[in-house]
Amino acid sequence: MQIKRFIGIVLFSFYSQWVLASLPIQYWQTSSGARVYFVENHDLPMLDINVEFAAGSAMDTASKSGCANLVRHLLSLGAGGLSEDQIATGLADVGAQLKNNFDRDRAGLALRTLSSERERKQALDIFARIIQSPEFSQEILLREKARIVSTIKESSTKPDYIGERELMKMLYSSHPYGFNELGEIDALNRLQREDLLAFYRSYYVAGNAVIAIIGDVTRLEAAAIAEQLTDNLSSSGQKTEIPAVSIPVAGIKRIPHPATQSHIQLAYPGLRRSDPDYFPLLVGNHILGGGGFISRLMEEVRQQRGLAYSVYSFFAPYKEQGPFQIGLQTKKEQSEEALALTQKVLKDFVASGVTEEELLAAKQNIIGGFPLRIESNSKILSYLSMIGFYNLPLTYLTDYLVAVEAVTTEQIRQAFQRRIQPDGMVTVIVGAIK
Repeated sequence: MQIKRFIGIVLFSFYSQWVLASLPIQYWQTSSGARVYFVENHDLPMLDINVEFAAGSAMDTASKSGCANLVRHLLSLGAGGLSEDQIATGLADVGAQLKNNFDRDRAGLALRTLSSERERKQALDIFARIIQSPEFSQEILLREKARIVSTIKESSTKPDYIGERELMKMLYSSHPYGFNELGEIDALNRLQREDLLAFYRSYYVAGNAVIAIIGDVTRLEAAAIAEQLTDNLSSSGQKTEIPAVSIPVAGIKRIPHPATQSHIQLAYPGLRRSDPDYFPLLVGNHILGGGGFISRLMEEVRQQRGLAYSVYSFFAPYKEQGPFQIGLQTKKEQSEEALALTQKVLKDFVASGVTEEELLAAKQNIIGGFPLRIESNSKILSYLSMIGFYNLPLTYLTDYLVAVEAVTTEQIRQAFQRRIQPDGMVTVIVGAIK
């Protein structure tokens, strides 16, 4: 045990110093109020930029669900006098790549381009138009609404989608986190171009923007890029506060489905990104169900009983309490047994906590695997965006390792007992035996 602990301390010391030396994050604000997070890296002639807004699905209303996703989706389908084909061709011509991201809290776009002058200039010109001058063409809006409605209808036949939607309704009720990120079909069909324009003008504003930049540019060049991307945005818009999450009414919903297996999901309100229990819950969940084959749930449900091929648990932290979820699939005739065992493992875990041996193994796994999570510019970009959006300290990546190493078994036990009530979980079984 002492040798293992020594190895863990050595690994922790090495990785924490490596992260601190490798990622000096610079921060400033543009003249219009957008926050910028920058890491200068000249190892490759590449530039990665992510621009995000507090414009996720939680900014929707029940009557206009799906509006946030449609706005984000249509940004790059015509902007600043360029058609969607011209945007795609213009980016492809210089080897640039455009991706978008979207969740309950955030909506944004990421650009990867060569840092050489011609390629960078052309890619940034197109990117700036997309962010600041989307056109929301009526023709494209109708086409994409139909496409999304078709996707929802197709997904609505699949057990995992059915289960997730029912679970979120039970967990969040009327809270915005319970909205379907794609939208509800009736609401989508009612959305008009004016709705998208109003949403964009309200939430895609400089004061609501976080810009993350990493790559082969200097600080002065990065500052000029940030100004170029936001100088035509309004400085302020709608408030983006999200209401607190209420404790749900516990219950089990069994939904018949012709699938060969039952899909079982359990949930409870989990973590805010700024939660003081974040690291004890993170490390504890690695032991419970987030650590793959070494987790308690996997050992008890799969290895010992053979009731599921895979079983997992996770926390999804947001501005307010994102879900804590457990999921598994099993044979229909075993669904009630598998659910009962999963509930028992969770209850025992919350009541008794973890062992020192489990804690040491989890720390070594998390800390040892951390360099792989920041091994590329695109992965670092994701962290920069998260740090900026949730106002985390610039030392977050080093603090992360320090905080993981500092977690104790008692902290894990107390955190789970404070935050997770096994008898209060909401549960959905899709494919239940009639």
